[in-house]
Order: sequence, then structure tokens, then C-alpha cells
Amino acid sequence: MQRRTLTGWGRTAPSAADVASPRSPDEVASLVAAPRVGGDRPHRGVLARGLGRSYGDAAQNAGGLVLDMTGCDRILAVDVEERVVRVEAGVSIDALTRTLLPLGLWLPVVPGTRQVTVGGAIAADVHGKNHHVSGSFGAHVLALDLVAADGEVRTLTPDGPGAEAFWATVGGMGLTGVVVRATLSCIPAETAYAVVRTERARDLDHLLDLLAEDDPDPYSVAWFDALARGPRMGRAVLTRGRLAQVGDLPARLAKHPSSFGAASRGPAVPVLPHGLLNRATGRAFNELWFRKAPARPTTDVQPLGAFFQPLDGVRDWNRVYGPRGFCQYQFVVPESETDAFRRAVALIAGSGHPSCLNVLKRMGESGPGLLSFPAPGWTLAVDLPVGPGLDRLLDGLDDLVLGAGGRVYLAKDSRLRPDAVEAMYPRLGQFRSARRVLDPDGLFVSDLARRVLL
Repeated sequence: MQRRTLTGWGRTAPSAADVASPRSPDEVASLVAAPRVGGDRPHRGVLARGLGRSYGDAAQNAGGLVLDMTGCDRILAVDVEERVVRVEAGVSIDALTRTLLPLGLWLPVVPGTRQVTVGGAIAADVHGKNHHVSGSFGAHVLALDLVAADGEVRTLTPDGPGAEAFWATVGGMGLTGVVVRATLSCIPAETAYAVVRTERARDLDHLLDLLAEDDPDPYSVAWFDALARGPRMGRAVLTRGRLAQVGDLPARLAKHPSSFGAASRGPAVPVLPHGLLNRATGRAFNELWFRKAPARPTTDVQPLGAFFQPLDGVRDWNRVYGPRGFCQYQFVVPESETDAFRRAVALIAGSGHPSCLNVLKRMGESGPGLLSFPAPGWTLAVDLPVGPGLDRLLDGLDDLVLGAGGRVYLAKDSRLRPDAVEAMYPRLGQFRSARRVLDPDGLFVSDLARRVLL
């Protein structure tokens, strides 16, 4: 066990905790059942942590015990005929992808980075570019093993007597126990490539119209210019795609259709000086990104990693925002609230806070997860460097989102108010009740949970 200072991917709000690195579910159970973190310090609770890709403080537990689950990373079994895989919760989406693709399998839902553990994907109920078609990650979890507060392992499934505990855990931000194993469904994949269509949208209305179209391709995402104002506000590059079949590939790729590429993620990005990313450099980046997209719609074949997780090719890209770190603000509002959505985009564009990595998607129906983020409508994620006045911008966005009946993603959050969370998550009371049954003494806790009173 080692005392360490931890942050989220946004590199804000550090806190220190005792970090243990269990290597098996039995070790996890022993650590959970231990009465104290150590010495005579008051018990500050227990929290599981994966690869640290929650942007805020969801995977931190100040003064308590944090279980680094990345040592519990075995792929236990793959049933190719049934398209089912059973894994320990510390295995990464990256490792799982590299195992499944040569077998002709693929996960139904993948997030924007493969550097996420299965346990973390369940806790945040992550979503991908196909939420409007396939739902979120939790919809494809067939069963999970949860170490509860008493140290006992409970097997939970989405239906039957344990269903409420299951759906409190899916999207429950690690506050119901420690997920140690999971059984996941898969889909067939002939190749490690996607057929991708790319086109520009001239403004926000044009982009929303394109995303609202019925489209045969299940995956869609838009990068948009968060700094453009006036008639160009919301101009974007929209990409839509599907998994490629062998017949879609050029001859040179068809020789090794399931080759996913090397595991290297490139050189690490240095911590850039504060102020280097400003409105001028952000505007230049946005202009370059928009102009590099083809002026007319095009279709090409791309590696799955390039389409689904382009930033995984840049190690430690979060350091580009400087020593103060950054906030990723992601919200969703109903599809009928396009006026509120436009006002949010205008507020960001006119704020003076530079944002270069801006993602807009369409979401489908909400899942059963009691604290799951996805809801029908438009979702927007923007990366904003920490600087003077950012709190006022985000408070203003909170008010817009609340007024439109939307919500902010807890896995990305680092500064929401408790009253805002109460209003955004209507099943919070049901979650608290389910959590009390699983963890009556409140053993599982995080900095996020303390801050917003989960």
C-alpha cells in the first residue's frame, strides 16, 4: 500500500489516498472487509479506480483507500459461437479489443478511448458513437460480480431479483461496491476497419439537420468549431461509419483484415506553458481542423482506432492544457430543446475560453441505469482550459441545461453543485435507496460523492 496523490484526466483537484493494488478478486474482498485503512486514522472509505480516465474527481477518495484495479486484468473466457466474453474488471478496452478482433468479435459499444477498464466502463455506463442505435455500455453487460461492503461477492444480472442492484451499479460511479468480473456480449466484426463518410456542415442548424436524418450507418459523431460566431457558428465536420467487411477493403489491407496495429501510443505530450492555448491559437487550430476535411462528402476506409479513438495515438494528450489542467463539460438536452442548445453553443463561442476538442452527438433512449447519463437528445462535450472566469461560464451552462431539462455527465464533472445534480438526475433517490441496501454504512465513497452528496 502506498500513499499517492491522484487526479482525474483533467488534472484538477488533486487529493491523496492510500492506494492498494490487488491482483485477484479475493484480494479485493480482503481489502474491502478490512476495518480500517491503516493506523489510527478515521476510516475514509474505499473506492475502486481503473486507468484514471474520469475527467474530474470520480476516481479519487481523499484520505481513504483506493483500489488500483488494473492488476485484475485477465480475460477469463471467450465463447466465439455465443459471442460472449468473460473478463476481470481491470482489463482495458484496448487489451480486450486486441483479443477479440482476431476472433471476429467486437464490443457493441466503445467509448472515445480504449484506455478505460471494463469496471470503469460499467461504473460510468460509457457511451459511444452509436448510442442512438445500440444504447450504452451497460446494455450489453450480461452479468457482473460485485464485492459488496461485507466483503462477499454477489453476482448481479440485469433481470431478476438482483436487477435493481445491477442497475444501481451500472452508471453508479463505483459507489455500490467493487466490480471484479463481468460477462459481456459481443457483435461480429470481419475486419479491424470502418467505412467512414466525411462531410462538412456549414453551421449548427445544418449539422443538427444532418444528424437528425435517418441513416443506415450506426456510428456518427461531429467535431465542431466552438469558437466560430455569427453565420459560421457551429460549423462542423461530421463523420458517419459502419464496420467494414472484407470486401470493402483494398487489396493491401484485405491480406490481414483483422490486424489492429501496434500497441504503441506515440510520444508523450509535454506539459505546455500556461496561456499557450488561448483564443488566437484555438481559432487557428479550429480553422485548420475544419479546412483539412474534404469540401465535398467523401467515403474512405479507416482503422477502427483512427475512427473511434483518434486521441489514443497521442500519449498523455491531456498535458497540452498546461499546468492548471482543464475541464471537460459534457451535457445532453432533449432534441426538442434546440434553442437552448444553440444558446449553449453561442455562450461557449462568445466566452473567450478556447476550446479545440469539441464533440457533438445524437443520443437515443435512456437505459435503466439509475445514475446513467445518456438521455434522448443532443450531447455536446467541450474541453476548456482552467482559467479566470471559467466557473462563471460553466455555471451559466448549468442553468441553461437545467432549464432545458438536461443533465451533465458525472464522469466528466469536477464542479457541479449538489442541488444541480438533484434536479438533473430524477432517479437519484432510487439510487440512494439501492445503495443503502448494498452498503448501509457508506463504505464506498469518492470525492465526487462527497462533493455532490450522492
